[in-house]
Amino acid sequence: MLFSSPIFLLAFLPLFLLVYFLLPKRFRNFFLMLASVFFYTWGEGKLVAIMLTSSFVDFLAGITIAGGWKNWRDPIKQLDPNGPRTRKQKITLAVSLLANIAFLGFFKYFNFGIDNFNAFMGTLGLENAMLTNITAITLPLGISFYTFQSMSYTIDVYRGHATATRHYFNFVAFVTMFPQLVAGPIIRYADVAREIAHRIVTREKFASGVQRFAVGLGKKMLIANIVAVPADKLFTFPVSDLSALLAWIGVISYALQIYFDFSGYSDMAIGMGRMLGFEFLENFNYPYISRSIREFWRRWHISMSTWFRDYLYIPLGGNRKSGTRTFVNLLVVFSITGLWHGASWNFVVWGLFHGVFMMLERTVVGRWLDRAWRPIQHLYVLLIVLIGWVFFRANSLENAIAYLQSMVGMGSGVVGDISQYVDPYFLVVVVIGIIGSAPILKWCKRVIGHYVTTASNGRALAIHISTHVVTIFMVIALLGASLMLMAHDTYNPFIYFRF
Repeated sequence: MLFSSPIFLLAFLPLFLLVYFLLPKRFRNFFLMLASVFFYTWGEGKLVAIMLTSSFVDFLAGITIAGGWKNWRDPIKQLDPNGPRTRKQKITLAVSLLANIAFLGFFKYFNFGIDNFNAFMGTLGLENAMLTNITAITLPLGISFYTFQSMSYTIDVYRGHATATRHYFNFVAFVTMFPQLVAGPIIRYADVAREIAHRIVTREKFASGVQRFAVGLGKKMLIANIVAVPADKLFTFPVSDLSALLAWIGVISYALQIYFDFSGYSDMAIGMGRMLGFEFLENFNYPYISRSIREFWRRWHISMSTWFRDYLYIPLGGNRKSGTRTFVNLLVVFSITGLWHGASWNFVVWGLFHGVFMMLERTVVGRWLDRAWRPIQHLYVLLIVLIGWVFFRANSLENAIAYLQSMVGMGSGVVGDISQYVDPYFLVVVVIGIIGSAPILKWCKRVIGHYVTTASNGRALAIHISTHVVTIFMVIALLGASLMLMAHDTYNPFIYFRF
């Protein structure tokens, strides 16, 4: 069930909110869990059992690690972060991690492993040894997200960063929460534990959630889906036939598509969270205005970046050891980051590509970049990111390399008529997308806020009312325009659903 579908917007979400707020507060988490399981089962059917099984394992592991089986009536105490851990606690954590990694590894990388094994056997001329009768495994929707979310719970309980819970339905509601279940942001139990136990929804918070949801839906329907059309067509063509101009149009379109598609989903998730009383952390912070690749990863998919930082990079040693060890840690983290996105060598290369520049920026290259003219810094980041998106979007490494060759004029140029892909409507959307990729509206809001605080009471009230009226009009306009596009079946699935 897509957020950008009529059945979700006109049936599931209104009905859910109606029942949710009619229920007494003590029943809301249980209903949230049931609705979330239904939401996931709608599209995935029996595969919901994988998510429920992994969450059950982690729920039991959390209680065991925290020693919560004894004195059931007493509240579970948070472990001392600096205290020792018993053998039982270590084994329990290991079992939890292995179970999660086994689920993720099998369902996401089994087909990838078989394909590479067969390719290797074919290279050796051992066709008889190829595994050709193996049934392909279906990838459960959102498994990368809910696995990481559930894993972080047991790790944080073990580290003493979160308190384990005995409330099974509350924990499952946390793991399966439909606003962010399929594509994040990746939420940590410690960040929402208090809100799961007790949360308050005010009119202002609910209205803010509706506004944020409308912005996210508008990003998806009015920008991402429009620029997706030329991006999909140009990456589908024999890429070696593209002219350089069309190749650049294709990758720029995809850069706007993936940003507004994914950040739009995150906005909708954050907005629905606010409607329910949750305050999810931000997942994007205008990444395309970055002046280094390090800054880009502090702004892009923040919940994933911080997850890998806290649960992989730092445990590996981070940057606390030698320079060589730091470089190795970066390559390990970014290769796994790439593989996390998809079971393909394209994603591994994409991750390593970014990892290499993260390494370079820790050398004299980074010191030179810090002193460079600011526009040069921005151009550098955009060039690296755009090249990286080619590996991310292409169907294979061979196609990615051929596409990059077309970008520098090495293609045949047979496909070179831009009029089929670029029209005034597309150009307007691209301009809006470029403006929306920068914090211009955020800056305007800050300026208006400053003006209101310094204006007279009467003028400040007039500005305040005018701002609210404009906001309401924009929300209605965004929702209306998005619904009109849905009526014409112009929506498509979110890019990150396949991860």
